[in-house]
Amino acid sequence: MEAPPEGYRRNVGICIINPSKKIFAASRLDIPDSWQMPQGGIDENENPRDAAIRELREETGITSAEVLAELPYWLTYDFPPKVQEKLNRQWGSDWKGQAQKWFLFKFTGKDDEINLLGDGTEKAEFGAWSWMSPEQVVDHAVDFKKPVYREVLTAFSPHLQ
Repeated sequence: MEAPPEGYRRNVGICIINPSKKIFAASRLDIPDSWQMPQGGIDENENPRDAAIRELREETGITSAEVLAELPYWLTYDFPPKVQEKLNRQWGSDWKGQAQKWFLFKFTGKDDEINLLGDGTEKAEFGAWSWMSPEQVVDHAVDFKKPVYREVLTAFSPHLQ
């Protein structure tokens, strides 16, 4: 799938691993007890790889990272009705869900580089962060993202061993 399907917001997902092969996950400020990997929208005329690097920096402050892999296809998830209503009001849009291009990054810095205020260009989205196993990442995700997370972690599993 070269282009994302119609009706879905173009988005990137970021799976970043540390030297111990643990995955970065953070808890959302707006949804209690909901953890996720960093993600974000792709700007007009921005390529997905550049969007992933930008979103990682904006949401986590991380700049010490290198791309290890990219899923060659888009993954989608649908928003639950209440989430869709809230986000479409917030964004002024009518998206069914998100189409994501996923990237695997290797974190090459030190944990004290991680700053949930990000680079200061956007409002903070996360309240806490942790390095987790793939199973923990899926367990702590909201239900509507779990199928995508399972597929991403399966695709990147050679790098997670």
